[in-house]
Amino acid sequence: MVIKIDFNSDEALYIQLRNQIIIGIATSQLQEGESLPSVRQLADSIGINMHTVNKAYALLRQEGFVKLDRRKGAVISLDIDKLESLMEMKENLRILLAEGCCKNITRDEVHQLIDDIYMEYE
Repeated sequence: MVIKIDFNSDEALYIQLRNQIIIGIATSQLQEGESLPSVRQLADSIGINMHTVNKAYALLRQEGFVKLDRRKGAVISLDIDKLESLMEMKENLRILLAEGCCKNITRDEVHQLIDDIYMEYE
Protein backbone atom coordinates (compact mmCIF):
# COMPACT_ATOMS: atom_id res chain seq x y z
CA MET A 1 0.00 0.00 0.00
CA VAL A 2 1.26 3.43 -0.92
CA ILE A 3 0.64 6.11 1.69
CA LYS A 4 0.25 9.61 0.32
CA ILE A 5 0.72 12.51 2.70
CA ASP A 6 -0.10 16.06 1.59
CA PHE A 7 2.32 18.32 3.43
CA ASN A 8 0.41 21.38 2.16
CA SER A 9 -2.90 20.24 3.64
CA ASP A 10 -4.45 21.87 6.69
CA GLU A 11 -5.31 18.38 7.95
CA ALA A 12 -2.91 17.08 10.60
CA LEU A 13 -0.35 14.56 9.31
CA TYR A 14 -1.33 11.90 11.84
CA ILE A 15 -4.98 12.18 10.71
CA GLN A 16 -3.95 11.86 7.06
CA LEU A 17 -1.94 8.76 7.94
CA ARG A 18 -4.85 7.31 9.96
CA ASN A 19 -7.24 7.94 7.07
CA GLN A 20 -4.91 6.35 4.51
CA ILE A 21 -4.63 3.20 6.64
CA ILE A 22 -8.42 3.00 7.10
CA ILE A 23 -8.89 3.37 3.34
CA GLY A 24 -6.29 0.62 2.86
CA ILE A 25 -8.34 -1.67 5.11
CA ALA A 26 -11.63 -0.77 3.39
CA THR A 27 -10.16 -1.44 -0.08
CA SER A 28 -8.55 -4.73 1.08
CA GLN A 29 -5.03 -3.43 0.45
CA LEU A 30 -4.46 -4.16 4.14
CA GLN A 31 -5.78 -7.42 5.57
CA GLU A 32 -6.77 -8.57 9.05
CA GLY A 33 -3.64 -9.89 10.83
CA GLU A 34 -1.22 -8.00 8.58
CA SER A 35 1.52 -6.06 10.34
CA LEU A 36 2.01 -2.40 9.56
CA PRO A 37 5.56 -1.09 9.15
CA SER A 38 7.36 -0.18 12.35
CA VAL A 39 7.01 3.41 13.51
CA ARG A 40 10.59 4.14 12.47
CA GLN A 41 10.27 2.46 9.06
CA LEU A 42 7.06 4.27 8.16
CA ALA A 43 8.33 7.63 9.42
CA ASP A 44 11.50 7.26 7.33
CA SER A 45 9.67 6.06 4.20
CA ILE A 46 7.19 8.94 4.07
CA GLY A 47 9.42 11.59 5.63
CA ILE A 48 7.56 12.41 8.82
CA ASN A 49 8.40 12.40 12.51
CA MET A 50 8.21 9.09 14.41
CA HIS A 51 5.95 10.74 17.01
CA THR A 52 3.44 11.51 14.25
CA VAL A 53 3.31 7.86 13.16
CA ASN A 54 3.06 6.80 16.80
CA LYS A 55 0.11 9.16 17.31
CA ALA A 56 -1.67 7.76 14.23
CA TYR A 57 -1.09 4.16 15.37
CA ALA A 58 -2.34 5.00 18.89
CA LEU A 59 -5.51 6.53 17.42
CA LEU A 60 -6.07 3.50 15.19
CA ARG A 61 -5.66 1.26 18.24
CA GLN A 62 -8.10 3.37 20.24
CA GLU A 63 -10.64 3.18 17.39
CA GLY A 64 -10.30 -0.60 17.09
CA PHE A 65 -8.53 -0.86 13.73
CA VAL A 66 -5.18 -2.17 15.01
CA LYS A 67 -3.73 -3.95 18.01
CA LEU A 68 -0.25 -3.19 19.26
CA ASP A 69 1.88 -6.27 19.83
CA ARG A 70 5.35 -6.12 21.40
CA ARG A 71 6.82 -8.53 18.88
CA LYS A 72 4.78 -7.78 15.74
CA GLY A 73 4.16 -4.05 16.22
CA ALA A 74 0.90 -2.60 14.90
CA VAL A 75 -1.30 -5.36 13.47
CA ILE A 76 -4.58 -4.91 11.60
CA SER A 77 -7.26 -6.19 13.94
CA LEU A 78 -10.83 -5.15 13.31
CA ASP A 79 -12.38 -5.16 16.76
CA ILE A 80 -15.19 -2.73 16.14
CA ASP A 81 -18.66 -2.82 17.61
CA LYS A 82 -20.96 -2.35 14.63
CA LEU A 83 -23.73 -0.58 16.55
CA GLU A 84 -21.26 1.85 18.10
CA SER A 85 -19.74 2.47 14.67
CA LEU A 86 -23.15 3.14 13.15
CA MET A 87 -23.98 5.68 15.85
CA GLU A 88 -20.65 7.46 15.34
CA MET A 89 -21.18 7.47 11.58
CA LYS A 90 -24.69 8.87 12.04
CA GLU A 91 -23.34 11.82 14.04
CA ASN A 92 -20.63 12.52 11.45
CA LEU A 93 -23.14 12.27 8.60
CA ARG A 94 -25.58 14.55 10.42
CA ILE A 95 -23.02 17.37 10.29
CA LEU A 96 -21.95 16.68 6.70
CA LEU A 97 -25.56 16.54 5.50
CA ALA A 98 -26.39 19.79 7.29
CA GLU A 99 -23.44 21.43 5.51
CA GLY A 100 -24.66 19.98 2.22
CA CYS A 101 -28.21 21.29 2.78
CA CYS A 102 -26.80 24.75 3.39
CA LYS A 103 -25.04 24.49 0.01
CA ASN A 104 -28.16 23.21 -1.81
CA ILE A 105 -26.84 19.69 -2.36
CA THR A 106 -29.82 17.41 -3.05
CA ARG A 107 -30.68 14.03 -1.56
CA ASP A 108 -30.17 12.42 -4.98
CA GLU A 109 -26.70 13.97 -5.26
CA VAL A 110 -25.80 12.64 -1.81
CA HIS A 111 -27.06 9.16 -2.69
CA GLN A 112 -25.00 9.19 -5.88
CA LEU A 113 -21.88 10.23 -3.93
CA ILE A 114 -22.41 7.41 -1.45
CA ASP A 115 -22.90 4.87 -4.26
CA ASP A 116 -19.75 6.11 -6.00
CA ILE A 117 -17.70 5.85 -2.82
CA TYR A 118 -18.98 2.37 -1.96
CA MET A 119 -18.03 1.19 -5.46
CA GLU A 120 -14.40 2.01 -4.57
CA TYR A 121 -14.54 -0.52 -1.71
CA GLU A 122 -16.05 -3.44 -3.61
